[in-house]
Amino acid sequence: MAAPATQMNQTEARIAELALPKGGWSEAARTDALARLRRTGLPQRRDEYWKFTRPDLLTQVGAQAAVFEHSEAPIFGAMEALRIVFDDGVFNAEASDALAMEHVSIERLADTDADIHWAKGVYGVLETAGQTPVARPLAALNTAFASDGVLIHVTGKAPKPISLVYNHGKETSDAILHHVIKIEAGAELTILENGPAAARFNKVMEVDVADGAFFHHVRAQGRDHERLAATHIFARLGTESIFKSFTLTVNGRMTRNDCVIELTGDDAIAHVAGACVGDGDFHHDDTVFVTHDAERCESRQVFKKVLRNGAVGVFQGKILVKAGAQKTDGYQISQSLLLDEDAQFLAKPELEIYADDVVCSHGSTSGAIDDEALFYLRSRGVPESVATDLLTLAFLAEAVEEIEDEALREMVVDRLEGWLERHRS
Repeated sequence: MAAPATQMNQTEARIAELALPKGGWSEAARTDALARLRRTGLPQRRDEYWKFTRPDLLTQVGAQAAVFEHSEAPIFGAMEALRIVFDDGVFNAEASDALAMEHVSIERLADTDADIHWAKGVYGVLETAGQTPVARPLAALNTAFASDGVLIHVTGKAPKPISLVYNHGKETSDAILHHVIKIEAGAELTILENGPAAARFNKVMEVDVADGAFFHHVRAQGRDHERLAATHIFARLGTESIFKSFTLTVNGRMTRNDCVIELTGDDAIAHVAGACVGDGDFHHDDTVFVTHDAERCESRQVFKKVLRNGAVGVFQGKILVKAGAQKTDGYQISQSLLLDEDAQFLAKPELEIYADDVVCSHGSTSGAIDDEALFYLRSRGVPESVATDLLTLAFLAEAVEEIEDEALREMVVDRLEGWLERHRS
């Protein structure tokens, strides 16, 4: 069905802002993505999976967000990792480490213009598959117009994580990055991401996890409060592979995180988790779609949001179990802690099951601080604001525990504690 004229005018106006890269192995995928974008148009508020979130902030012509001055150290700065730095979506070679590591090949998307490249089998492929049954036009726009990103090919166990650092220095920056990660059978990689990235940030990460491979992903979104971000992760899992992703979000006027995972091999495991804390003009949307298309697979979705002063949290999560995907174990929980009557949490949990031997559950709750627990802490001499922070951290713990690495877990908890302390009444 063709998009309405007004929607197409908006789409063409956005396209006119951008330059379509030409030539090389990615040209066919870019051309196809642009055609798909023009057929569907940019997202509108009436679209089923955008009814809780205003897409116009992410699609309008031009972007502007103030750069926040701070003295806070990078969240993963103490972790030994290979650093790759982007300033407002532009690769910073001087601030980055050499793009070389044992068992890992790393290249920039902007530097690869040959007709043949391993990434051709992944770039835009997983994103295209993720457009069904729900259209994701911002991801199609990214595949068409991404100016840079990293192409990571892993053939063994990476000796240390790769840390992607996104700096924001220009108030009108409009960054589009696309990362492709291919993890061969039995290989292992950890990716870290942090930083506000740009005034407006559109990022896609496609992850192909082969049989017996392991992918661990931890990211932190925050700092610049006025920033706008739309991110997508598209993952495909082979037999006995493991995919684990955790996102911490603090601050940000508008953040939309989509995660689309397809378990195609038997005995695969996919865990997706997130913890966010929002205060004031804050809108955070997690939209997750997990498809089970093999036997004895496990998936977990664990999302916790702490909101106050008019902050809004959204969770849209779906587990689809296809016919033949027997012995599926699917778990989904989304919960919010509302610290005042002005905050709002909107949830849409879904199960769609076509197999008869499965264990699947979903739940969503919203509530306030436990008065009895608060009274108990205060009766022991703990100030009310400190007690509230302790109970907030306890509420977020289930999501944070999804992080595999203990050191990374502690870094996330430290960042949460710092944010809560700064935002005490």
